[in-house]
Amino acid sequence: MDISDFTRLDVTSVWLVLSVVAVAAGVFCLYSLILRHLAKTTVRNKVVLITDSLSTLGNECATLFHIGGARLILCGSNWEKLETLAEKLMSESDPTLTFPPKLVELDFSNMESVPEVISEILECYGCLDVLIFNSSMKVKAPVQCLSLEMDRIVMDVNYFGPITLVKGVLSSLISRRTGHILLVNSIQGKLTMPFRTTYAASKHAVQAFFDCLRAEVQEYGITVSIVNHTFIKTPSTHSEDEVTAKSVWTDVKPSSLGVTPKEMASELLKTLSSKKKEIWMARSIPKAALYVRSLFPNLFFTIMAAGVRNTEAVEMPDD
Repeated sequence: MDISDFTRLDVTSVWLVLSVVAVAAGVFCLYSLILRHLAKTTVRNKVVLITDSLSTLGNECATLFHIGGARLILCGSNWEKLETLAEKLMSESDPTLTFPPKLVELDFSNMESVPEVISEILECYGCLDVLIFNSSMKVKAPVQCLSLEMDRIVMDVNYFGPITLVKGVLSSLISRRTGHILLVNSIQGKLTMPFRTTYAASKHAVQAFFDCLRAEVQEYGITVSIVNHTFIKTPSTHSEDEVTAKSVWTDVKPSSLGVTPKEMASELLKTLSSKKKEIWMARSIPKAALYVRSLFPNLFFTIMAAGVRNTEAVEMPDD
C-alpha cells in the first residue's frame, strides 16, 4: 500500500467516526423531542403532587412536569426554598403554556401536622390526578448504635407519612374513579443489607402497603406503581437526608450502580404513561442479588455475613 492508500483510509475512518457521532446526536435529539412530547401529553392539565420537591429528584420532576403543562402541587419542608423553586420554574417557562405551582409545606417527621396539610392539598385544586411519593430518609449504622427515637423518625418519614397522606386523599380519588399513585422506593424494599436495619424495615413496610393498596383500588380505576431503585446519584458523596456511620461496608457505593435524578424523572414520566405497576431501576449486580436472595437464601445470608466480618476485620485497630 502506498501513501495515498493510507490517506484514503484515514479519510474514510474520519468520515465513519463523524457519521457515528452525527447519528448519535440525532438519536439523542429525537429522544429529547419524544420525551418532551410525552411530558406534554401525559401530564398536561393534570394535578400532580410531589411530596419532596426540594430533593434532587423532586427538582427534576418539577421541572419536567411543569414544562409538560401539569398543575403542580410542590411540597417540601422549607417554605423559602419552595418559593425559590417556584420562581425558577416560572422564569424558565412560557407562562401561556404552564401553570403557576401551588406550594404546600410538608414535613413527614412532624406527623401531627399532616392532617392539616392534607386539607390544604385538597383545597389547591379540589382534586388530585397524580401523587408522587419521593420523600425519604436514610440512616446507616450498626443496629446497636440506633436509638428508638431515630427508628421512629425514619418510620414516620418513610412509612407513616406516605400512608397517612394517601389515606387522607384516597376518598377523593375513589369518588372520581381515577388517579395514579407512584411510589419511589429503594431496592431495599425487596432486598436487605447490613447496617440498614431501620431503613430497610421502613422500605419493606411501605412496599407492602402500596402492593396491597394496588389490588384494593384497581376496581376504582386507580393505578399504583412502584419504582425500586438502587440509589440516586447526587453531587455530594452522601445525600442531604442521609445519616451515616463510619463503616467500610456502607461506604462502598459504586457510582455505576446508581441512577441520576434525570434518569429517574424520565422513568417516572414513562411510568405515568405506560401505567406499569412495578419497575426496577437497577443494574445487573443488584438484580442478580434479588434472584440469589429468592432462589438461594442461605448463600445470600452467608455473603452478607461475610461482608460484615470483613468490615470488622478492616476496622479492628492494630495491637
